[in-house]
Amino acid sequence: MVARSRILVIGPAWVGDMVMAQSLFIALRRDGAEVDVVAPQWSLPLLARMPEVHRAIALPVGHGNFGLLERWRIGRSLRAYHYDRAIVMPRSFKSALIPFFAGIPRRTGYRGEMRYGLLNDIRPLDKQLLPRVVDRYVALGLPMDAPLPPRDIPLPRLNVDVENRQRLIRQLDLDMARPAVAFMPGAEYGPAKRWPLPHYAALARELLASGRQVWILGSAKEQADGEAIVAAAPSVRNLCGMTRLEDTVDLLSLASAAVSNDSGLMHVAAATDVPLVALYGSSSPTYTPPLSHEARVLYLGLPCSPCFKRHCPLGDTPCLKDMTPPQVMSALQSIWESEDHA
Repeated sequence: MVARSRILVIGPAWVGDMVMAQSLFIALRRDGAEVDVVAPQWSLPLLARMPEVHRAIALPVGHGNFGLLERWRIGRSLRAYHYDRAIVMPRSFKSALIPFFAGIPRRTGYRGEMRYGLLNDIRPLDKQLLPRVVDRYVALGLPMDAPLPPRDIPLPRLNVDVENRQRLIRQLDLDMARPAVAFMPGAEYGPAKRWPLPHYAALARELLASGRQVWILGSAKEQADGEAIVAAAPSVRNLCGMTRLEDTVDLLSLASAAVSNDSGLMHVAAATDVPLVALYGSSSPTYTPPLSHEARVLYLGLPCSPCFKRHCPLGDTPCLKDMTPPQVMSALQSIWESEDHA
């Protein structure tokens, strides 16, 4: 019997990137590898929903902090696991330290911040050949001479905890008699990725009038945004700040559809296979698309798009402001009509 290879992956630091990284984990596991992932503490419950991950290892270093001593300590502790290979997903210098300290013989990553020596399998990043983030992630798991782009990209799929879902229904007193549409109005990156709150409110009113209900999902940071939508569309449920990240997975599995900015939660929604309308403004759906066959993308493609800015250089974000609630409602209706036809 051939021994299974053991691979240590240094995971990304953002929610959406971690979800897209699951495509790499699936590809590695499909090839027979045992996959452990070093990742920020917040992401461990999300990694627990990925059956391809054998073990998640917390990196107790804040985002942007170097944490040399902590990285050395973790690396030394991992020597006992005798990994065959490490894959470093971020392109920073510090992200390559743990596999080096762990003495892992083959350490793969893209050319980045002077990581020669820390990595010994350094790949050039051809952005034309690998236009999507998920392509770049999966390519890291391939042999150096493999043809690119990868031909078979597995889609992320997060496991749903049925018992936790039932607990949430009771705890939040959710109405399961009417179909729910989940709104995710936040975007950690910045306001240039956020569809205007009055637009969300107008869409909510139309959905409520059609007999559906609306749940707003997000962290405590989006609680005020949720309240602004509720103020303009009474009967909407603002659940921001009332749930954990892994709870969002289970709540989305109950929804009949979701509407989201290009954000981490958009990728979570795509990985639950809920019918999704994804709204793109300053970013590009050719770079970080929702990885789901159940997703519809709305993107105006203005001459100024994509700018990838946190704040709109023009001041009023026309790429999102000019995307109207009727357009989004039409996309939702097309999803439901296709489901009825099927």
